[in-house]
Amino acid sequence: MRALLALALLPLAACALVKPPGPEAVLPHADEPWRALATDDDRERLRDWRDSFVKALDSAEKGGRQGDIAREGALVDPDSALPDAPLPAGAYRCRLIKLGSQSPEQPAFVAYPAVPCTVRQDPDAMGFEMQGGPQRPIGRLFSHINRRSVFLGTLQIGDERGTLRYGDDEQRDSAGFLERIGERRWRLLLPQPHFESLFDVVEIVPAG
Repeated sequence: MRALLALALLPLAACALVKPPGPEAVLPHADEPWRALATDDDRERLRDWRDSFVKALDSAEKGGRQGDIAREGALVDPDSALPDAPLPAGAYRCRLIKLGSQSPEQPAFVAYPAVPCTVRQDPDAMGFEMQGGPQRPIGRLFSHINRRSVFLGTLQIGDERGTLRYGDDEQRDSAGFLERIGERRWRLLLPQPHFESLFDVVEIVPAG
């Protein structure tokens, strides 16, 4: 965690934090198609999402976490997406799961406790924001196809209160797919994160 926090400080000298933070400040031009906004790196991560998912699951299993994977069920099944992905605006609980490891020193599976998160309808796109935990994606959701929406945003780390704009620092840029996997249950898939894991999954359920 200390190494992660040290990394978090690197871009701050060159890139100003947005204050106050918010999805619309992180990605202000959400009226454009997501493909026009996404960086080359993020388009590649989104294109290869399934291969990344399978690789991360294999890494976690080889790390002896088969039981954890089995307990999560549909949440970590690459093919569990259901039709009609849109996520209504409101208050939610979000739980971050990190699959696979980028180095032998990192655990192959980490499940953080659920924290508050918010989805709101902005003028041009839905805004998504996790409000707790050591790593917090924040950004916008774009309609894509029937089974998923596209997420573009950045990552807040540690005790930061501001955020970087999307595209200011590749190490903080975050891209993924929102999918529905059950009755009032969604997940945010974040392939090839730049820190620690090989694949991140955020479980999203209503707060009430």
